Amino acid sequence: MHHHYLIYKPWGYLSQFTYNLKRNKKLLGELHDFAPDTMAIGRLDEDSEGLLLLTTDGMMSEIVRSKKVEKEYYAQVDGIITDEAVVALQDGVQIGVKGEKYTTLPCLAFRLEEAPALPVRQKKIRDERHGPTSWVSITVTEGKFRQVRKMTSAVGFPTLRLVRVRVGNILLGDFQPGEVKEVDSFDV
Repeated sequence: MHHHYLIYKPWGYLSQFTYNLKRNKKLLGELHDFAPDTMAIGRLDEDSEGLLLLTTDGMMSEIVRSKKVEKEYYAQVDGIITDEAVVALQDGVQIGVKGEKYTTLPCLAFRLEEAPALPVRQKKIRDERHGPTSWVSITVTEGKFRQVRKMTSAVGFPTLRLVRVRVGNILLGDFQPGEVKEVDSFDV
C-alpha cells in the first residue's frame, strides 16, 4: 500500500530528506514521521514555500510532474507589475536553463488586486521603505529549475516571495507552514 501526503513546505526547508553537503539544512523529515521511501513530487527551492505533494508511489510522481497537471504559484514581486509584463508572462519568456536559452510555454498569469491571505513568512521579506511590491498568479504546466522566479525576473519584476498554492485540483487552502496531512490518493 502506498502513502500520499500533502504538506505546506515552509520557507527555509529543502524539498528532500537527505543532504550530503556539510552545511546544516532543514529537511522535510524534520516535519513529520513519513513512511519509508517517501519522495517529494517535484521540488520547491529553499526560498520558496507552499503546497508540496509527497508519495511512495513512483507512478503517481510521474503523473503529477507531467505537463497535464497545472501548478499555480503566487509570486510577490518587486514593484507594481505592469499589464505588459503580465502579457509577456502569458505568452512565454526567455529564461536560462542549464546554460541554454529557453522560452517558457504560454501560461495563465494575472495580477492579484490584493495580497493573498497567506501565513506570515518566518523571515521578513522587507518593508515599504524599499518601494512597493505586488502579487501575481502564475500557472504553469512545466517545471524548469527556478522557472517562476526566472520568469518574473525576465519581465523586470524579481520575485521576493514565492508560494505554490495549487497542484492540479489540490489547493493549499488554509494549511499552515509545516502542516502535513496524509491522504488516500491524489485527485489531480
